[in-house]
This record gives sequence, structure tokens and C-alpha cells, in this order.
Amino acid sequence: MDITLNWKERMTFEGTGPSGFTQRLDSDASAGGDNSGARPMEMIAIGLAGCTAMDVISILTKKKQSITDFKVNFHGDRAQDHPKVFTASIIEYQIHGTDIDEAAVLRAIELSAEKYCPAQAMLEKAFPIRLTYKIFDTTSNVLLKEGEYTPKRATA
Repeated sequence: MDITLNWKERMTFEGTGPSGFTQRLDSDASAGGDNSGARPMEMIAIGLAGCTAMDVISILTKKKQSITDFKVNFHGDRAQDHPKVFTASIIEYQIHGTDIDEAAVLRAIELSAEKYCPAQAMLEKAFPIRLTYKIFDTTSNVLLKEGEYTPKRATA
């Protein structure tokens, strides 16, 4: 994959990849920027969360789950000292729907973690990634089930 990153001014850059979409990156004023775009570490987190989210929703849809809302939250701990890398993270899948099968959710997370998501396969070599899920009933908005999936690669 090839991308091009063009410097605009100060700490502002615009990156374009094979999709043709442009992403703006910047820093805040304390680092010489104008706060006009995402930070590079935010883009890494968004890429990881987006990669697994696309896998999981695709698999759950194929499994004919009645999903009305789906959200993925990422929390990343970062080192205090430079280069301030991620040291650990939690990815939480929130699934809202009717009669959502917990086994289907676990299988979708497993397939993403073990087979399909290249971002997770790469980044789990750099820091631990916990995978948790919550299943909500759409009608009552009540939490029905929650749990955690432990990737097989992480324990091997």
C-alpha cells in the first residue's frame, strides 16, 4: 500500500491513500499545530477500531442477527515518556438488537481477532488488546449480556 502525506503548513498534513480519500492530520498549539485535524495516534486507534468493527458487523449481518445499533469503543493507555506508545488497550463492542445470539457475537469477534483484522494482528504484537462486549435489548435498552473474548494468538 502506498500513501502520500502532503505538508500544508505548520504541523498540518493531508494524507491520501489508494481509496482516494484525504485525511487531515495536525497537532494542538502546544506542539506547533492549529488543532485542525486528527493526531497520528488517534488515526492508529481509529484504524484498529474500524478494522475490527467492519469485520464484526459484517459477520453478524451474515449470521442474520437483528442489530439496530452497533458501536465500538477503544481505550488505549499510553506511556508517560516519549515516544508515548500505546501500552495496553481495550476494545468494547456494544451491540443493540433483538434476540442477539451471544455465541454469534463471540464467533464474530473471534474471526476478526484471529483471521480477518490485519490492524489487530499487527498491533497486538506491540501491546495487549482486551476484547469485551455488551449486548443490549433494543426495546428496553437493558444490558442483557457482557463478556470478554481472549484471542488465541495472545495466549500462544
